[in-house]
Amino acid sequence: MSGTLYLIPTPLGGDTLADILPADVIGIAQRLTHFIVEAPKTARAHLKRFGTPHELRSLWMQELNEHSKDGNLASLLEPLLAGHDVGLMSEAGCPGVADPGANLVRLAHRKGIRVMPLVGPSSILLALMGSGANGQKFRFNGYLPANDVERVAAIRALETSSQKEKQAELFIETPYRNKALLDALLTSARPQTLLTVACNLSLADQYLKSLSIADWQRSPAPDLHKKPTVFVLYAA
Repeated sequence: MSGTLYLIPTPLGGDTLADILPADVIGIAQRLTHFIVEAPKTARAHLKRFGTPHELRSLWMQELNEHSKDGNLASLLEPLLAGHDVGLMSEAGCPGVADPGANLVRLAHRKGIRVMPLVGPSSILLALMGSGANGQKFRFNGYLPANDVERVAAIRALETSSQKEKQAELFIETPYRNKALLDALLTSARPQTLLTVACNLSLADQYLKSLSIADWQRSPAPDLHKKPTVFVLYAA
């Protein structure tokens, strides 16, 4: 029989662990000796915090990230087909959700491998939960364009879609460009549109606020520089 592919969430940052991940998730991570990871250095740090009893250098660990080629995915599943359980981990949060892993999971299903997603933090869902926007209908849009003109066009298109579909629109940005995105939102979106800024979610310095664009324009701007942030736009 093949092994199980466990999708292991990891903390979004900071030093907390027990308050973020259930004990059974930590227990599974401690037991495993085979891992597919976004970044080995980060994965070893997480496993050390998980309290793995195994020597870190002895673990089977292969990379799966934005540079990985689909043609190499089959080789990553070989331990599973040989009967080993394998953990899939991204740098932070849930693998396969705004992080690498979906293509591997799809191939695992095709090969009849059992897939087990585990409970853990997702910045996207935490931001939506805390936004006050429509949690019944929402869309995650990934990154908006970096080009100023294209970014403004994308913001206005999302705002129109949100108003028409009564849909929450979620997106993220490379942390060092957060300020530029926030500035574009405050100058491009309509005054009555609701904007949620969710930064460093689940950490001690978490920042989460939902205001209309007009109220954001009257408020001090938050410091988002190099901090993981999720934005939620709701114009319904």
